[in-house]
Amino acid sequence: MLSDAEITAINHEISLVPHKKAAVIEALKVILQHRHWVSDECVESVAELLEMSPAEVDSVASFYNLIFRKPVGRHVIHLCDSISCYVMGYEELYQALQQMLDIRFGETDTDGRFTLLPNCCLGCCDHAPALMIDEDLYQDVKPGQLKRMLKKYS
Repeated sequence: MLSDAEITAINHEISLVPHKKAAVIEALKVILQHRHWVSDECVESVAELLEMSPAEVDSVASFYNLIFRKPVGRHVIHLCDSISCYVMGYEELYQALQQMLDIRFGETDTDGRFTLLPNCCLGCCDHAPALMIDEDLYQDVKPGQLKRMLKKYS
């Protein structure tokens, strides 16, 4: 069940588009802002508001890698594993993150602070390797910078 604040925000997004269905991505983003992930119940509620089937909403939610269909930590680390990042040191970053956080891709650390996910491209191949924490993009990352970087999200 959606909160009144979520319904109000989604109705606002609906008011900005010519057809309710066109607000599906923005509606899912509203859910993410409030809950950090989109549950099956939320998919059903969004579908009802937008006059769509739950399968249609889920197909959108599961297509985009920044819409989380499972619980995630308070901060999500997207480590770019494109060929450019791979060549420029992705493997060392991945190993360092695994060691520091004691998690692998798709996992969340024990205190629920970080979830580590692969990302096929962050769009900064000329500054590889790269990673993104929440909405913050880091380029030309070296393993020795990670500890200071992660401390910012304590």
